Amino acid sequence: MSIDHCYLVVPASGTGSRMNAKIAKQYLMLDNGLSILDQTLKTLLNISQIKGCVIALSKQDVHFKDSKFHNHPKLLSLAVGGKQRYHSVLNALNALKPYAKTTDWVLVHDAARPCVQAADVTRLIERLKNSPTGGLLATKVVDTIKQAVNNLTTHTIDRSNLWRAQTPQMYRFGVLLDALLLADDNNIGITDEASAIEYVGLQSMLIEGSTRNLKITKPEDLALANFYLNTQSTL
Repeated sequence: MSIDHCYLVVPASGTGSRMNAKIAKQYLMLDNGLSILDQTLKTLLNISQIKGCVIALSKQDVHFKDSKFHNHPKLLSLAVGGKQRYHSVLNALNALKPYAKTTDWVLVHDAARPCVQAADVTRLIERLKNSPTGGLLATKVVDTIKQAVNNLTTHTIDRSNLWRAQTPQMYRFGVLLDALLLADDNNIGITDEASAIEYVGLQSMLIEGSTRNLKITKPEDLALANFYLNTQSTL
C-alpha cells in the first residue's frame, strides 16, 4: 500500500485592508526580520511530514519574488488567488493535482497565522493520520458569549460546546476538493475548509491547539504576534 503524503496549501492573496498598511499584511515585517508570510513558511516547511507546498498569490503580487522561500525545494507551484479565500484554495488544489493522490493529506493554513507551533501541527498530523476525512486545530471558547441585535443583548449562548477554529485544517485531498467544488457550484458561503466539509455532511475532528496561533487582522495583532514569537523560545 502506498504512503499517504502531506501537502501544504497557503492562501496568501488577501489585501488585509483592516491593517491600514501600504502593503498586504502577509508582507508586513516582524521583529525577527521576516515577513509574516515567511515566518509562517519557515515553521511549516521545516516539518518533515510536509512533502510539498502550493501558495496562492494575487495576480498583482510583486513581493513574493523577494521571499527567501521563493525557490524553496518544497515549493511545488504558485497558484493564482481567487475572489474569495476558498477560490484561492481551489486554485491551489488544482495546482496540486500532478503531485497528490486522492487519499493524500492537504493542510490549509492562513498566511497571517505566523505564530503556529510546529508541535501542534505535528500532533494534528499524527492524530488524523487514520481518519477518513480530517480535522483542524481549534481552541475552546472561554469567554461568555452574548447573542445581540443592534448591540443589545438577547441571550447568553452556552459555550460548553463552542470552539474557535484555527488553521491548519487538514483533509484528504479528494474529500476536500470535492467538497469545495460542490459548495462553489451551489454558491454556498464558505469561510473555511471545515464549513465545506460540513456542507457535504461530513464531520471534522477538533484537535486542541494554542491560543498563540492568532490570525493577524488588526494592527494590535501584529504587536501580540511579535510578543509571542519573541517569547516562543522560552516555552
